[in-house]
Amino acid sequence: MSANPATHSANLCLLRLSALGDVTHVVPLVRTLQHAWPQTELHWIIDKAGFRLLEGLPGVRFHVYDKKSGLAGMRALHHGLRTQVRGFDVLLQMQVSLRANVLSAFVPATLRVGYDKSRSKDLHGLFINQRIPDRPGIHVLDAIGSFCEPLGLKQTEVVWDLPVPDSAHEWAAQQWDDDATPVLMISPCSSHVRRNWFADRYAALADHAAAKGWRIVLCGGRSELERTTSDAIVAAMQHKSALLDLVGKDTLKQLPALLKRANLLVTPDSGPMHIGNAMGTKVLGLHAASNPRRSGPYSDVRYCVDKYDAAARKFKGKPASELKWGAKIEFDGVMELIETRDAIDAFERYVHDHSL
Repeated sequence: MSANPATHSANLCLLRLSALGDVTHVVPLVRTLQHAWPQTELHWIIDKAGFRLLEGLPGVRFHVYDKKSGLAGMRALHHGLRTQVRGFDVLLQMQVSLRANVLSAFVPATLRVGYDKSRSKDLHGLFINQRIPDRPGIHVLDAIGSFCEPLGLKQTEVVWDLPVPDSAHEWAAQQWDDDATPVLMISPCSSHVRRNWFADRYAALADHAAAKGWRIVLCGGRSELERTTSDAIVAAMQHKSALLDLVGKDTLKQLPALLKRANLLVTPDSGPMHIGNAMGTKVLGLHAASNPRRSGPYSDVRYCVDKYDAAARKFKGKPASELKWGAKIEFDGVMELIETRDAIDAFERYVHDHSL
């Protein structure tokens, strides 16, 4: 970097559009930059859903790009940036999709930091002039955190402090009485359908928890998949009196507050997994299609079900250790490797550790 942002009024732009889990992973980097350089102005090019989640993040000026707007939207973004800031000292290009790479070309910046060669794709290297260190075998959040290293910084602490308004916490508090009953929250769907588990198995896990005196709370968005999956879980459950169905009833601002009220969150690799983790909730992650050491709940994977190696052996014909780091195993039937008993055992590990 040609000059230290700590000594002058620099402009830094972050580009990360999606998904919700990944934009959540960017927040600790924002905190690292703000702690080191409190006078540096931070801008973030983000998609609409990410903005709805993170709107109000202190010290960040958001620029929302609608993915459906194509090149016209990119030109409009460029014009808006030129009008507001006239160029950036640094662009942190934290997404390697072709759309994000092309979009980055419309962002005027001197230093353009991108991924190392092993994680580059879709012509990523053409749009950057400096790379983060090549450090295989680390979590997605740590890879994103390393974007500050070419600037002479190091992310040594992970802090989220998501911008959740008091009204969201008040809404969450109204959904059920705070009567000391432990809460198992189920967010059953990922946007990647091959990562999703099965309604009857969720129901069996929920019945097991309910029989032990737990409250079961279903949460999720307004998509048809989330509604039909949740309806199937409800239909298959025996202990329906322990169930509260909140699917489609919250907003993205209310979701973090809702997840915070859970003792344990059950979910596949999804945005709610990472939002819940950021809010301090323990996560029973269901992993077969993806590696929990790379994309599981960052703070604690003790209660995850990990069938990633079994999936690698069945669908790739080799152990997970021989796959490229970050390889997805999104095949039909991969989540069948996670049996109901696996999730119940993970639940019981949590119960044992917390004396519930």
